[in-house]
Amino acid sequence: MTPPPNRVPLTTILSFLALFTTTTSTLTSQKSQHPLTSSNPNSITIPKPDLKWRNTPGLPFIINTWGGTFTSATDSAFLYLISPPPPDSNPRLDAINAIVVGCSTCERLQCDGTVGYGGSPDDNCETTLDALLMDGDTLDSGAVANLRRVRDAIAVAKRVLLYTRHSLLTGDQATGFARENGFAEEDLGTGESRGVCEEWRREGCKKGSYRRNVFVGEGKGEEWGGGCGPFVPVPEKDLGADGGLGESNKRLGEERGGHDTISMIAIGKNGRMAAGSSTNGASHKIPGRVGDGPIVGSGAYVDGEVGGCGATGDGDIMMRFLPCYQAVESLRRGMTPTEAAEDAVRRMVRKYPTVQSGIVVVDKDGNHGAAASGWTFTYAYRGGQMSETVVITVPPVEGVIPVSADL
Repeated sequence: MTPPPNRVPLTTILSFLALFTTTTSTLTSQKSQHPLTSSNPNSITIPKPDLKWRNTPGLPFIINTWGGTFTSATDSAFLYLISPPPPDSNPRLDAINAIVVGCSTCERLQCDGTVGYGGSPDDNCETTLDALLMDGDTLDSGAVANLRRVRDAIAVAKRVLLYTRHSLLTGDQATGFARENGFAEEDLGTGESRGVCEEWRREGCKKGSYRRNVFVGEGKGEEWGGGCGPFVPVPEKDLGADGGLGESNKRLGEERGGHDTISMIAIGKNGRMAAGSSTNGASHKIPGRVGDGPIVGSGAYVDGEVGGCGATGDGDIMMRFLPCYQAVESLRRGMTPTEAAEDAVRRMVRKYPTVQSGIVVVDKDGNHGAAASGWTFTYAYRGGQMSETVVITVPPVEGVIPVSADL
């Protein structure tokens, strides 16, 4: 007779099940955590996704950073997409042309003084322009940076996109390219912009300066109040334990204010996508500075298989993170537009807690979302059968010190 099998005690079975359940839930929790929150006990967990995130009004669709006067750009770009195409246009370029129409509107209107001529003079009192265009199908791009004496920055960027194999032209050489393509040269300053700059210099060039780790030498600085140079670098050996880097570095003067850019994404009736941006950069910048606006993946980015992104804010910080490229790739991995925007912002905040930023993200179907840090951000959109543009207000993510913004 075969002996009966040994029975496993009930307590052993229950203990095994408890261990299995605990291990499974722990693994599930770890897999659901974002890499930035799973290993950093001081990080902020990304909120649960909004179940109502599918908010597309239909196609065609236009979305851009900021409300206020920037909605004129939204409307003009949207009307271009719903109107019969001009006889000299190419239907393949409908989304690209909508971006050009929209950004050109802001350039003409000098939206908030931060787009187009007559705004944000550098510390030599000159206004220069940056602009970017990107095609969502091919990922071809064209951009200009530190463009001098030519008003139509986004139109010049279109010429770079269509008539060169380059992605970015800068400075006087970009101006020469514009002149070759029929654009007129003219002074981009106005009486108002020059007056603002001269007042800044009389006050010592300190408020909003981009210099750091320097002493003010003798000479011109005395005439203008002691802060306008010439500048003498602090010796490297005296830069301290942090090497003069990071937010603890020695700045010349007061904290800087925010910077505004129109960044726009367009989706045509046929679903074809494009993105672009236009800006006159940061006030009192050092001559020659290039910000995030004309940088692919930073000021804007689009992949027609997934979606697009536009950004505004402190470009010198933001371009270190390529937030728009990051956001679009997050869409590709399954995040919603709002989740993708918040993820991109929190990556910056983790290193720079007071950074001013605004990110707007849209998927290929027109579902949209945004995130901000350091200020209250707004964005505008219009699509489908909408009769007017809608502006959405986006508060800064938690844990960031906000500043006022009037847009």
